[in-house]
Amino acid sequence: MPHVHVHAPHELSEPGHSGPGGDRAEHVLELLAILLLSLTTLATAWSGYQAARWSGEQSQSFARASTMRIKAQAQSTLAGQLRIDDLVLFNSWLDAREAGDQELAALYRRRFRPDFVPAFDAWIAQRPFTSRAAIPGPLYAPEYRLPETARAAELDARADALYKAGTTAKTNDDRYILSTLFFAAVLFFAGISLRLAWRPLRYVVLGMAGALLLAGVVYVLSLPVA
Repeated sequence: MPHVHVHAPHELSEPGHSGPGGDRAEHVLELLAILLLSLTTLATAWSGYQAARWSGEQSQSFARASTMRIKAQAQSTLAGQLRIDDLVLFNSWLDAREAGDQELAALYRRRFRPDFVPAFDAWIAQRPFTSRAAIPGPLYAPEYRLPETARAAELDARADALYKAGTTAKTNDDRYILSTLFFAAVLFFAGISLRLAWRPLRYVVLGMAGALLLAGVVYVLSLPVA
């Protein structure tokens, strides 16, 4: 009777495929890798979406801040022009008074701006032509206020706040982009685990992928949402 050689199937003799238990562990590892890839894809998409939102917030804040700066500069320029007008009319009134031309002085007096009149009256009340304690002129009086100057300061403050908001948005944009580095590493390790034949190494690689995914998710959850 001839001698018969019986060879075990190749699948049963390879490491990591030693029966139903090995197949079950293999399926679990594959399922874990796919789960990591799916979750990481979602996390990456969310981070990209938030980065885009914050980038838009940054652009809008900087644009509004620039607009506010322009408006503030316009108000400041207008305030300077009004101050010059007040000074010119006051000097003309002063020259007419010194020349004894009461009619011309009264004409200049009527041309004073309403906002200038309180300061002028306060200066006159100090008897500037006889008292050395009087202030140099109406423009130095506390009553001399230009609404345009106040508006310029307010617009400047709003521009500062908008610029700060834009800077914060830029920081958040950068942080969300940074989080995608975690997720890119997870995609790499989870993807390469499917190519590894040595099971202990696959455990290590998938563990690294899971740790990076957890760290990335915790980091993203600490960031503000646009």
